[in-house]
Amino acid sequence: MTRPAAEDAPYRELLARMLAWADAHAGFEAAVANIPANLRANQPPGLPYSAWQLVEHLRITQHDILDFCRNPDYKELEWPKDYWPASPAPPSEAAWNESIDTFRRDREALQKLAADTTVDLPARIPHGSGQTYARELVLVADHTSYHVGQLVLVRRLLGIWK
Repeated sequence: MTRPAAEDAPYRELLARMLAWADAHAGFEAAVANIPANLRANQPPGLPYSAWQLVEHLRITQHDILDFCRNPDYKELEWPKDYWPASPAPPSEAAWNESIDTFRRDREALQKLAADTTVDLPARIPHGSGQTYARELVLVADHTSYHVGQLVLVRRLLGIWK
């Protein structure tokens, strides 16, 4: 049974906000702000990833979830190969900026999906294997939060966190 849009509004707003909030922790914007180009490839001792690898992994994974939600011809990526960049260094300044910009655009698209009253959030995604739209929105918010925390840790270990 589909609930009236007015009843769903608070949940849709919450899901949309979850994708970008920083209520209990640092958000994506703070985590990526002002990372010097010469430190983006550094992997602190004991950690298997650089700031670039985390940013790009966040972009790839979020885009993959968005694609899964919207694309009936979705093709699953290969884990872990397709989800992590091979190099700890961004190929260029433009690649760094594009990764961040694309993450933001895809996040906005997910927020619009959450707000779209034509999308039945508890409904199963037709081309999935039981996943719902609500589950995918929570998944991407949770995944982002987890890796943003790691990005903050990388910054702390590099001495560039306030």
